[in-house]
Amino acid sequence: MNKEISYSLDRISKYTGYLASVFVVILSLLVVYDATMRYLFSAGSIALQEMEWHIFDMIFLLGLSYALKHDKHVRVDIFFERYSSNTKAIIQILSMLLLLIPFSLLFLNDAFSMTMQSYLQHEVSADAGGLTNRWIIKGMIVISFVFLIVQAISEILKAYHKLDNKILLLKTFIGVFTIAIVIYIAWFNRMAFWFDPVFLMFGLALVLLLSGFQVAFVFAGVALFFAIISDEVGLGVLEMLPYRTYGIMGNVTLMAVPLFIFMGLILEKSKMAEGLLLSMGKLFGSVRGGLAISVVIVGAILAASTGIVGASVVMMSLIALPLMLKHGYSPALASGSIAASGTLGQLIPPSIVLIILGDQMHLSVGDLFRAAVVPGLLLIALYIIYILIISYFNKDVAPAITSDEPYKNIVKEAIKEIIPPLLLIAVVLGSIFAGIASPSESAAVGVVGAVVLAMSKGTFSYEMIRYASIETVKLTSMIFMILIGATAFSLVFNELGGGDMALKFFSGDMGDKWSFILITMLVIFLLGFFIDFIEIAFVVVPILVPIVASFHIDAIWFAILIAMNLQASFLTPPFGFALFYLKGSAGDKVTTGSIYKGVIPFIGLQLLALLIIVIFPDLIYIFGK
Repeated sequence: MNKEISYSLDRISKYTGYLASVFVVILSLLVVYDATMRYLFSAGSIALQEMEWHIFDMIFLLGLSYALKHDKHVRVDIFFERYSSNTKAIIQILSMLLLLIPFSLLFLNDAFSMTMQSYLQHEVSADAGGLTNRWIIKGMIVISFVFLIVQAISEILKAYHKLDNKILLLKTFIGVFTIAIVIYIAWFNRMAFWFDPVFLMFGLALVLLLSGFQVAFVFAGVALFFAIISDEVGLGVLEMLPYRTYGIMGNVTLMAVPLFIFMGLILEKSKMAEGLLLSMGKLFGSVRGGLAISVVIVGAILAASTGIVGASVVMMSLIALPLMLKHGYSPALASGSIAASGTLGQLIPPSIVLIILGDQMHLSVGDLFRAAVVPGLLLIALYIIYILIISYFNKDVAPAITSDEPYKNIVKEAIKEIIPPLLLIAVVLGSIFAGIASPSESAAVGVVGAVVLAMSKGTFSYEMIRYASIETVKLTSMIFMILIGATAFSLVFNELGGGDMALKFFSGDMGDKWSFILITMLVIFLLGFFIDFIEIAFVVVPILVPIVASFHIDAIWFAILIAMNLQASFLTPPFGFALFYLKGSAGDKVTTGSIYKGVIPFIGLQLLALLIIVIFPDLIYIFGK
């Protein structure tokens, strides 16, 4: 019976997800059309531009429940992957019952009030020629969270069905209920916190994250919990959350996120990486360490054209790793070069990290993209120099490969494979750097370019577009649900005095900006061991923004330091996400020990690059301010 109900509820999310994936394609075409009409024919339309961000809203709002159905709401799975099936089921039930559903019900109540107010006031666009009936898009917030609650109920039923030990669930609920009673007694008797609630809030969030609860729901649930138990806050502070969410929905900078993801996924399926790796491997194979150098170069090209770290690491581990091991490469160097090169997408434009940092720090994404070029090139150069040096002094680590094929033919093949993605990169990034187009417009043009490239390789198909659009919905919804949860967390955190505490600590107790920079970089580096860049960008970075301003630190430079630091966090053992991607796709080809051994020198190179940019900050402005 439970399975039948769950299946029926799943179908709702299934069709909303499919609808959202259609909107991904429509958004890409609309943005390209709008940009073409405005730049070539000077025939722009306010209504069309507003329609674009309404469709963007529909993508992630309708996708929230679809992402939950497919378990795409990211969690820190350091310990979770080792849990028994019973423990995983209980975690899922608790996550839905105690975190997601209570938060969603409160959010729904406030969102409904916001929608009704818009309807009664006959709210329309503030711009002449804009869309009317603004309450409709606000009402989509309500509908999306209703779907999210419905899917949460389905997840509870599915988890309960998988649970073999029902007594364990009962014991868990008794334990949770006991803790709740103790907390209520402490609150009712107005007992003072033994620790500042700010620290308790961060501590509880970290414990739940490491326990395997979904990241977005942890931030949302912890915010709700402390709003309830704290006399200084109260539930009133979260009444503004739907308005904050609506502000996110109208942020045209964030519209670039699904478009760049869509472009990257199309390129992932076009087999561009495979052709690049094979041709570049032949091109540099005659040099010691040549295969590893080709991996670095291809990783840089993939970073500049796709920007998706997981896809780059997986693709290169599937294609390049067997080739490198076959030709006698050290497993450590092979895995280290693949993992490090695959994470270049964190820094090299069009980086999703830079787009999010630009939004959170109120900076121009185009300025950040320009500033990240030199640090990206610096990392590539350091990687190649390291590979050349280690292979020169240790000939067995990365032997040269002899080939009977004429080198002239190899060069022609390599040029043929490299030119199309380089042209795409030049069009996408060049239009942003030159100020011709916005990031979202360039991303939409990049989508069309990716389709053309796939067609030229004969790999374009309906299934490719279907896969790319559906995965875009999942990834985009995951990111924006974390943003909603992190916004709730920040509202309560600041109401508890966390922002003032941080400002006082860094500006008063630290004393100078260099101490602040050092401590901040260290904290972000350590947090990167445990949690993903998205959580750090949405929760930690907003706390730092006013402190950066108080010290008169160059915000663009500081954002680049954060991006470089976050890239290093992808490699740090034992929890670096790139290491999980590599091990998962490589299987038994390399040991975990070899992967750890291989990435450590590259982490050192990333920290060296970070130090160089700290010492020589003007390097980021070589391509202009």
